[in-house]
Amino acid sequence: MTRSMQTLMSSLIDYAGLFPPAKLDMGKSVEAYAHALRGPHAGFLGRFICPSKRLPELSAAAAPLMPGTFATSGYREHADATDPWRIGVLIDDELPACLTRLDAFNARHERADAGLARADAIEMKVEAPGLIDDALEILPEDVFPFFEIPIERDCRGFVTAIAGNSETGGAACKIRTGGITPDAFPTTRQVAEFLHACIGAQVPFKATAGLHHPVRATHALTYEPSSPKAVMHGFLNVFMAAALTRSARLDVATTTTLLDEPDPKAFKFTDDGATWRRHTIDIVSLARVREAFALGFGSCSFEEPVQDLRGLGLV
Repeated sequence: MTRSMQTLMSSLIDYAGLFPPAKLDMGKSVEAYAHALRGPHAGFLGRFICPSKRLPELSAAAAPLMPGTFATSGYREHADATDPWRIGVLIDDELPACLTRLDAFNARHERADAGLARADAIEMKVEAPGLIDDALEILPEDVFPFFEIPIERDCRGFVTAIAGNSETGGAACKIRTGGITPDAFPTTRQVAEFLHACIGAQVPFKATAGLHHPVRATHALTYEPSSPKAVMHGFLNVFMAAALTRSARLDVATTTTLLDEPDPKAFKFTDDGATWRRHTIDIVSLARVREAFALGFGSCSFEEPVQDLRGLGLV
């Protein structure tokens, strides 16, 4: 694997196995996450995403698999895995109630005998820019918020609201890039305009849903035999678009063309940098983009993106 591919993929995928189309039960989800953390591509893995109401269920199911000492669990000690699991909490209730559950989860999992984990981020859908200000007033400083904003209309008001609160410790946008029906997918133009808005306001982002595959193409939207199909955004398209738009100042039309790119061979990754057609970003700039701007994406599958990259000879 080249250095630029490793840089692009570092902690890129938040695991959301609890959510459609996988919709695994909690036991299978935590086992899949633990397995990926011990696998050859563990460096690609980010947070485990869990709704706030299911945090107690997560505690019960995952504690034996988390780093720590388990005298009576029947599982071997994870002496080689000392970093706490990182948890992203989906806001599925009134925010104060969700934060109470988050605090209780963190208090429990500060102890090694309970399994080490830390819920350090929330993901919250907002329908009006003012709700961002309201949420940030009560959020603790050690919890990073991702605000899922609508992009079917002009999203700049939402992005500006997030940018205006950067002095409080920061926040990020969240864009929904797909779903289990064709109408859940935004157009490439909408995604391009979102990226440009975030770059203009210096607001980082994450994506969620519909990014199981590296390059834009038609795929089944669920794992059912009768699943509908649609053209799905590729995660290489989205994150190379973010990187090159920010570093090379692509215009909206060129960003849209990159997002529309269907040819895997148009993307090149070397030890020195990454290229889409005639546009190149060096590895230092790519690392900066990933660290401070293009933060990651949520996926209900970890294996599927990795297998596709392997099929393209990129990992």
